[in-house]
Amino acid sequence: MKKQWALWIIAGLTFAGLCAAPRARSANKDEQEIRALEDRFAAAFRAKDVDAIMKGYAPGAELFVFDVTPPRQHVGFDDYKKDWQDFFSAFPNPVDKFEVQDLSIVTDGKLAYSHSIQPVITTAKDGSKFSLIVRVTDCYRKINGRWLITQEHVSVPVDLESGKPDLLSKP
Repeated sequence: MKKQWALWIIAGLTFAGLCAAPRARSANKDEQEIRALEDRFAAAFRAKDVDAIMKGYAPGAELFVFDVTPPRQHVGFDDYKKDWQDFFSAFPNPVDKFEVQDLSIVTDGKLAYSHSIQPVITTAKDGSKFSLIVRVTDCYRKINGRWLITQEHVSVPVDLESGKPDLLSKP
């Protein structure tokens, strides 16, 4: 009797594992696709290629972004694209460093989110070095078979005593 129960338990666990395996493979594939999107974003940022940057974002009014630069909120693809153009025009020199670090991704096959730390070092128009570490949370949706960012939140920590942004700390 005990052997029969053990066989039923093993059969049930095996069946459950087989049912879950395709979802795990799908999640891994989705995660790989999102990591590739973030890698392309980083390469485009370093190249200051706004069109390539925007390939990772949802088209039209669906895109919503909270940003650290004024106006601090962008609604729609065109609005955010202009923000990138303005950002790079303020820093015409080559990007010294840009990375997507500590990228963590969660996906269910239709929606996904990620968070990361993104350090930037570049040179401003006046020749001064500009260093910044931002925290980024992205929400993705699969649109026509491609993962695209539909919502993004970029932030920096704030020193509560001074009220000033802490542009260089990393958790």
